[in-house]
Amino acid sequence: MNTTYKNWLVDKDDAHIVTLTLDQPDTSVNVLSREILIELQIILDEIKKTSLKALVFRSKKIDCFIAGADVNEFSDSDQSRQLDAYDKALQSIQTGQHVMNIIENLPFPTFALINGHCLGGGMELALACEYRFALDNIHTRLGLPEVKLGIHPGFGGTVRSNRLLGVFKAMELMLSGRTLSVKQAKSMGLIDDVIPERHFDSIVKQCLANKAMLRSINKKHQRPFYFSLLEVDFIRSIIAYLLKKNISKRVQKKHYPAPFELIKLWHLYADNDDIMMKKEAESVAHLIISESAQNLIRVFHLQNKLKARSQHEHAKTSLKHIHIIGGGVMGGDIAIWCVYKGFTVTVHDRSHEVLARLIQRGNHFFSSKLKEKHLFQSAMDRLIPDINNLGLKKADLVIEAIIENVSAKQQVFIEAEKNSRTDCIFATNTSSIPLGDISKVLQMPSRLVGIHFFNPVAKMPLIEIISSPETAQLSRQIAADFARYIGKLPLHVTSTPGFLVNRVLMPYLLEAIELYSEGIPANTIDKAAKDFGMPMGPIELADKVGLDICLSVADNLSQSQKVSVPEILKNLVNDGNLGIKSNQGFYHYKKGRAIKTKAIKIKESYQGLTQKQISNRLMFRLFNEAVACLDEKIVADSDHLDAGIIFGTGFAPFLGGPIHYIKHQGVQEMDHTLIDLSNDYGKRFKPVTGW
Repeated sequence: MNTTYKNWLVDKDDAHIVTLTLDQPDTSVNVLSREILIELQIILDEIKKTSLKALVFRSKKIDCFIAGADVNEFSDSDQSRQLDAYDKALQSIQTGQHVMNIIENLPFPTFALINGHCLGGGMELALACEYRFALDNIHTRLGLPEVKLGIHPGFGGTVRSNRLLGVFKAMELMLSGRTLSVKQAKSMGLIDDVIPERHFDSIVKQCLANKAMLRSINKKHQRPFYFSLLEVDFIRSIIAYLLKKNISKRVQKKHYPAPFELIKLWHLYADNDDIMMKKEAESVAHLIISESAQNLIRVFHLQNKLKARSQHEHAKTSLKHIHIIGGGVMGGDIAIWCVYKGFTVTVHDRSHEVLARLIQRGNHFFSSKLKEKHLFQSAMDRLIPDINNLGLKKADLVIEAIIENVSAKQQVFIEAEKNSRTDCIFATNTSSIPLGDISKVLQMPSRLVGIHFFNPVAKMPLIEIISSPETAQLSRQIAADFARYIGKLPLHVTSTPGFLVNRVLMPYLLEAIELYSEGIPANTIDKAAKDFGMPMGPIELADKVGLDICLSVADNLSQSQKVSVPEILKNLVNDGNLGIKSNQGFYHYKKGRAIKTKAIKIKESYQGLTQKQISNRLMFRLFNEAVACLDEKIVADSDHLDAGIIFGTGFAPFLGGPIHYIKHQGVQEMDHTLIDLSNDYGKRFKPVTGW
């Protein structure tokens, strides 16, 4: 047997066990490219001719089994080549299916030893194996997240996951796109066992020597009789209807067709594996060349672009102790998240009550995330209330998270500079104040960098890394390293009022408030935005951000940008109606949920406006500001701007980002629409020079 291949290491031991170890050159992760699949097919064709006791799949990468299929091979949305693109995609998918079918039908046991990420095509390869064991490691994550790329599993994953897990578990896994820890995967039945590192290398030989162990696993693999009952025609129709109804609450078919196509695939063909496999390939080939999928693949690449370190940045952050000043909602959430990600964090606040609430919130968060008692206790031990601000002396990084007030922030850093080490990095979580206004009181302004988190901290993936001309390169690098270490996406922006995200978002929110003040109901405004593709309407978003925060940012921007603050926003804040945190804003809230009236369906117009006009007024304020930020070089390029607005505001991912959308729609056409809007509504719609 040939043992020399570009991507696969082939090892046959004295016990007639062949181990195929995937090690894709010049990359830290493995992906199933067409080249790797064809190479694997050649290896498997040779293996079929030999007499083996078992075949084992492994990865040589650290914390990565196989991260999925190679989406770069499908990143071509040129409409003039749609037919060629479909044929190319179908051929690649069928190659993957063929390889997985060979693995499934081998006449000897096959094992997947999963260390690290096992996602998408990697999970489908593992499903084709007879047995699946995962390394007991926090970096081991498993799932079928293809729906997030605008497609669904295509290497037989729809068939094999349903066969193994049943329709409800399999569909929940595929439709949500979520990834599972090893314990969640075992509980679901996706893997057979979780193996500690000391036994990982020997588990296959243990299984082969212990027939009772294999019989026990095989018994668990037996398909319950009711799985087949659920695939009877009329029951299948009911389940498909319920699945479709549920997914329709989360996404619209015109924006995200993949989950609906997945349900349709199961509904029509779940009673015949061979036909379902064939239709699975055709469905994915159609989806992957669609505009939605190509844009979602673009977003995937944008995410990786933010994750990637430059060759000049530290390989690993040198930070160990974080000190946070301000234990309120934002400061507390930052502290809890940093502790969750492994840091020791001291939190200073002048109020014992604020610090007590912080500990309660930390207890609640850690108990929901860390089920093992020792991990929970370790986290609680690392979350340290600090009424006397003693943590300043030990801190590697100080993060200020107090009110948006320049003089208050200056006082924080004057004290920090007196009491901290000279190598300590200072960071402000300001949402709109330029760094130069804060750092002018410092003797070493080069230490100050902006690390702007978004609310809620645990869910929002983006952090803006803000630098002024005085900020040292080392401070920027350490801040970006820190963001990546805690699982966030760092976006470098210049220190101008509002930075990128708030500057682009605020005109959009303020236009929504203008529409509201003109008599358009809140829910109708929100519906227009959601029909465009935004995940949440601007009125509800303003309530969630906090109307006091919106007003503060708007006031700051009004001093330098073409932003006027609607009186209704000032009045609501003055009356203490701050949004969700006070249970009253534009909406009334009960237990954190907005009490909404049904959105008025606009057949022709409402208050003289069609739904398209409402949508245009909202979105073109956002587009105009995005173009201004690009023109002013707030970020490095249009890709970074699109990434920032998608991950910082939730801008419709299936559209690929605001600048990408503008180019796709046509710059001149959109410029003309802005001119029309400016004629109707005034200078706030006047096209900026960047058009």
